[in-house]
Amino acid sequence: MSAIEKSEAIRAGLRKGFQNGTSKMALRKCYGYDVGADGELVVNPDEATIVRWIFESYLNGESLGKIAAGLKERGIPSPTGKPKWNRETLNKLLSNEKYTGQVLLQKTVSAGGSQFKNDGFMARCLIADTHEAIIADEIFEAVQREKIERTNSPESKLSTQRLF
Repeated sequence: MSAIEKSEAIRAGLRKGFQNGTSKMALRKCYGYDVGADGELVVNPDEATIVRWIFESYLNGESLGKIAAGLKERGIPSPTGKPKWNRETLNKLLSNEKYTGQVLLQKTVSAGGSQFKNDGFMARCLIADTHEAIIADEIFEAVQREKIERTNSPESKLSTQRLF
């Protein structure tokens, strides 16, 4: 088997796991969750409180900068343990469907050694009820709409839309 054939076989296996819900990527930990003894995502109560506060603050009109400052003021370290949260981390957190108890797989695509956002190049796989939700669907959707409203750039508006 050539290197190209092996690479394609690996990709095909990953896609099959995405489609049938057996991909370990679905269980990748994010802020607000821990990995339980059984390998499943379980809510981290302290971090979940912070996640809810971030979503609520954003819906109450706070900017990402103000939210970051509020977290620093409260002495809450970033997911990487740094004393200061950055806007990009907060933006990604606010866009992460995992907080609704769902997992969207195939968000990015690799080609030629580079990884890029999957904007319709390949089918995405949405897996529902994989773990306990921290944020209600309605709040998540409201934040996504608010992000679009706050964005002036047409291309940014497209990148924040929920495409599933």
